[in-house]
Amino acid sequence: MKLNISDYRRSAKARLPRFVFDYIDGAAEDESCARRNRSDFERVSIVPRMLRDLTRIDPSIELFGDTWRQPFGIAPTGFNGFVHPQGDAMLARAAAASGIPFVLSTASNMRLEAVRQPDGVNWFQLYVLTERSVAEQMVRRAKNAGYRALVLTVDVPVSGMRERDVRNRFRLPFRPGPAMLFDLCRHPLWLARQIAVGGPGFVNLVEQEGPVPAAVGAAALTRDMDRNLTWESLAWLRRLWDGPLLVKGLLHPDDARLALTHGVDGVIVSNHGGRQLDAAPSSIGALPTIVDAIADRIPVLLDSGIRRGSDIAKALALGARAVLIGRATLYGLASGGEAGARSVIDLLATEFARVLTLCGVASAAELDRGALSDARFPILPPLPSGASPVLDDPSRRAARAPAQRDAVTETLADERS
Repeated sequence: MKLNISDYRRSAKARLPRFVFDYIDGAAEDESCARRNRSDFERVSIVPRMLRDLTRIDPSIELFGDTWRQPFGIAPTGFNGFVHPQGDAMLARAAAASGIPFVLSTASNMRLEAVRQPDGVNWFQLYVLTERSVAEQMVRRAKNAGYRALVLTVDVPVSGMRERDVRNRFRLPFRPGPAMLFDLCRHPLWLARQIAVGGPGFVNLVEQEGPVPAAVGAAALTRDMDRNLTWESLAWLRRLWDGPLLVKGLLHPDDARLALTHGVDGVIVSNHGGRQLDAAPSSIGALPTIVDAIADRIPVLLDSGIRRGSDIAKALALGARAVLIGRATLYGLASGGEAGARSVIDLLATEFARVLTLCGVASAAELDRGALSDARFPILPPLPSGASPVLDDPSRRAARAPAQRDAVTETLADERS
């Protein structure tokens, strides 16, 4: 019996070879950021209100002209074909059946034309590799296929140090060593499925259907990204894409303001599930300052760390319009294919509806910071506009030091009580 996402995680761990499970479950370096994503959610609490009319609970939201039945969608994740053959299409079908969006990754293992669901909300996520023509052909194809929104991921100028993958020698071209071969033999069902389909590849990196050059696939796996990509580069992307454009991977409020300046239609607060900079703040901790910087001018979404319906409610109360789910639906996919992914979606939807009811809130739209017991999030006081979190002018730092000390002291005093 699976009662929560942790149960699905245990099932996935039992069903997948170690290197596959570690790929979807792991994070960068000491995995501190991934743990903060969870622990900071747990630090946020909701104060329920009583004697409200709760005869009808409405979890739906409207975004970019589409109605989502739930305030969450499926985040872009790569190598889903290693979790389950045709995993991208399975996730897309599960999302469409549940009335929520699916964001297809650049690192998907099925052609984007084959994954798109006619009755679904289809988004496409873009990595810009060093060779920009690869991105250009994918954007053209996504537009022609009818994808509704483009999500530009910007927090991967270089791949994070994911030590589990290095220890498992997971790389392209895929050449399993003796230890990995032994592990594969311990998972015969997974191995048989992979042999039947020939193993996954980054098939969208080439415009025409056919083999992907090994060097191109390796570049995607190692995140050989275009480091010349700047805010000004969005003009290049706008010439290719005239639909909603979201930027994913923001944690600093000044970057949110730059997104507004450069005409972005939405931002996604994300630390890549803790898979990039291990010293980065949690997404939920960074959310309020981003929301304040945006000031309702464009939608703010969040990913990283969602494991419960209450996490979704907390993110919405702190100002997110919606959240994206990554690892949770992959655990479901590993546990039971499309039906497993659908079960995870149903579980989170049931939990979210229960949380709304217990909070005395009849709809997702009613959640705001008034529902929280302490809206003084994030944990650290925000930097003033224009200040760098690392490099800052000493005179300005000295001028604000007393106020910051007072804020930190107050926060630490609250933690001890």
